[in-house]
Amino acid sequence: ISFVHLDVTNPSLYTYLIMAGFMLNAAVPPLHSWLPDAYGEATVTGAVFMCAFTTKTAIYALARGCAGMEILVPFGVVMALYGVVYAVLENDCRRLLAWHIISQVGYMVAGVGIGTELAINGACAHAFAHILYKGLLFMGCGSVLHMTGKSKFSELGGLYKKMPMAFVYTMVGGLSISAFPLFSGFVSKSMIVAAGFQSHLLWAAFLLTLASAGTFLHTGLKVPYFIWFGKNNCSKETWEKAADPPWNMQAAMAIAAFLCIFIGCYTPYLYSKLPYVVNYHPYNAYHLSEAMQILLFTALGFFLLLKKLAPEPTISLDLDWFYRMGGRGFLWLVKKPIQFVDTCVGEIYRVIGLNSLMTVSDFWSWFDWNAIDGVVDGVARSVRSFGGIVRRAQGGLQANIFWAATIAACLLITYVFSS
Repeated sequence: ISFVHLDVTNPSLYTYLIMAGFMLNAAVPPLHSWLPDAYGEATVTGAVFMCAFTTKTAIYALARGCAGMEILVPFGVVMALYGVVYAVLENDCRRLLAWHIISQVGYMVAGVGIGTELAINGACAHAFAHILYKGLLFMGCGSVLHMTGKSKFSELGGLYKKMPMAFVYTMVGGLSISAFPLFSGFVSKSMIVAAGFQSHLLWAAFLLTLASAGTFLHTGLKVPYFIWFGKNNCSKETWEKAADPPWNMQAAMAIAAFLCIFIGCYTPYLYSKLPYVVNYHPYNAYHLSEAMQILLFTALGFFLLLKKLAPEPTISLDLDWFYRMGGRGFLWLVKKPIQFVDTCVGEIYRVIGLNSLMTVSDFWSWFDWNAIDGVVDGVARSVRSFGGIVRRAQGGLQANIFWAATIAACLLITYVFSS
């Protein structure tokens, strides 16, 4: 069984249903609520593996079957912006990274929707780069959780002194995901934005660029500042436990960090693995100046709004809150109106139906006992009585005849011999 390209020019209902299944796997809003909860509650190592084996399989399937479906472009743009907004609001570092997965996968979904060779190349390249830098970021934040037992920004701060190597590796991941030049995100994300401009989807390219600024704001600046720098909100116990993770965790982070830098500096290695021939050069004056303007102005805005961005121990409400409200409404519907109707129907059945049924059952029980069983039992009793009479007549008469004959014979013999 081969998975071939679906009919995207004249899509039918099954095409949209298949695409909806892939979109659920890709965590496209409003089908995304599983992702922040899954990544935020996963184990330290489990979250790293999930970076490679969850949403990226959906991007692969969409690229294989739904490339060029324009409806995916607005979905991708909404994902990119939606994930950024919730990542900025998030207080937990691992949930922040989970929210940002939605944003980064939005770039890939938009690239698949654009459907040109450059866009498909960009989506595939960004998926590969995302596995590396997102895995590195989850390893970095996971090492903080592993060593301190804390993952909330409001309970951390100033840890670069205690965990210098973890700080360096996490910064590499943050610069990569922010599309900083010489890092992997720069050579992949810019392909998708450039494909949007080439396809005259200016609104999509502009909004994706805006989302890129949000990425640097929360992952490139917020995460490093409030974990490694900033005010020390660690408790005494947390501060004493803080230290660089074991050598095996550092080795894994070092490999991922090296690959992020290697791919960003040596683009032919990544571009040679893409499905189409790549005619794109990220390191030119226009792309470099555009990227640096976005990054520098975002950094300026971050430090100007630093007090507003300070983490607070709050919970962000998402669409799953509305799902829960819908669940409460369903439970109320079951508990109140439906239960009332069920009780009324049950009482009517008990009073009318059940009592009538019991009356009919009593009648048929009496009829069965007295009529049907009476006839059968009466015949049986008659046969039994008649059999007793016949038995006595048959067995008792023969004995009487025998004794009578015997006595008669004796009397006859006596009479004969006495004469």
